Amino acid sequence: MSEVLPRLRYNLDFLPSPDPNRPGLFIRDPYHYTDATLLVPPPLVQALECFDGQQSSVDLRSELVRVTGEIQVGDLEKHLFDTLNDAGFLENDRYRELKARREEIFAEEAIREAVFAGAAYPADRGELSGLLNQHLRVPSGSANTVAIAAPHASPDGAWDTYRAAYGALPSPEEAAGRTFVILGTSHYGAPERFGLTRKRFLTPYGETRTDQILVDELERLAPQAVRMEDYCHAVEHSIEFQVVFLQHLYGPDVSILPILCGPFVKSIYDGELPERSEEVARFIDALGNIGAREGGRLFWILGIDMAHMGRRYGDQLRASARLAEMQAVEERDRKRIEHINSSDIRAFWSLVQQNHDDLKWCGSSPLYTFMKVNPGLSGSLLNYDQWQIDPHSVVSFAAVRFDRPS
Repeated sequence: MSEVLPRLRYNLDFLPSPDPNRPGLFIRDPYHYTDATLLVPPPLVQALECFDGQQSSVDLRSELVRVTGEIQVGDLEKHLFDTLNDAGFLENDRYRELKARREEIFAEEAIREAVFAGAAYPADRGELSGLLNQHLRVPSGSANTVAIAAPHASPDGAWDTYRAAYGALPSPEEAAGRTFVILGTSHYGAPERFGLTRKRFLTPYGETRTDQILVDELERLAPQAVRMEDYCHAVEHSIEFQVVFLQHLYGPDVSILPILCGPFVKSIYDGELPERSEEVARFIDALGNIGAREGGRLFWILGIDMAHMGRRYGDQLRASARLAEMQAVEERDRKRIEHINSSDIRAFWSLVQQNHDDLKWCGSSPLYTFMKVNPGLSGSLLNYDQWQIDPHSVVSFAAVRFDRPS
């Protein structure tokens, strides 16, 4: 009896090869359980469907015979299996061992390393400082400003929006002694859960101070809603980018409370409010109590993007920034932003729930959490933009300032 093949991991990134001279399907692990990347040539892409947890090695062999036109495919079959297995791309013991080991290492580390230094931004401190001096300005926000929403898109695609958002922060003198609560999108996190860490964040500027007392309080008051030392922090960019900008403006040892917000999937699909989940409600209450007690000692940063449209995100349309369908997307984005700025949380969430959030706003859960914890604030749209992330896909984002009522 032939052996059933393990399933190809569902949580991998599958992208068309960016190199026209090397066509095929590019596969990588966004969780970094393994650093391997594979380029599967076009004739073998179809054969990957055999790794669905139901088909057998005989099915794979038959498919390889079909796509190659060769009878003797044993070596190719073995090579394909071994390559996927060695990379940790199959749901089997090899993958589980890699996953457990990497998560164990992260949990034991005292520092959260800068994952995107040298890729999304320079790894050299001098070069990074020169780049940010070029694109940012000294913040000079109003004393009434308590929060900003900024993108977490690659800085090269969002400089105007980052500049607008971070220019609204308090001056270095007014920011002294504050802790920055960073609510970031958890792209890989568990739904209806919040990822916490006590680790200091390390960037080319140096190490932050993470407010461990507040982390401990959140864990104590809402343990079922919290994933402590959440491995998603190890690979997530939504908070790392904000840390880099804050360190540039206020110094490397800036105090932060980093919180990853998992998607509110259940609420989006069942039509209820997110706090109908007892775990979500407890976390929001705990964070709200901290916000009320600490008052002006806290400043809130939302690291969020908005719509994700086009081929990369599973849509049939070939999205072009600010053209055709993306003009309608902008209108819908701006309608949501209007409700955010007027602090109408129910109207905002109702629009998110429409069509099960077909705009795919990855920042909806951090925004909802922030609005529940800080009701009644007045928002101001400072910048809106759309970024052509690839020839067929677009991401939208905005800079928003939130003020206390005068």
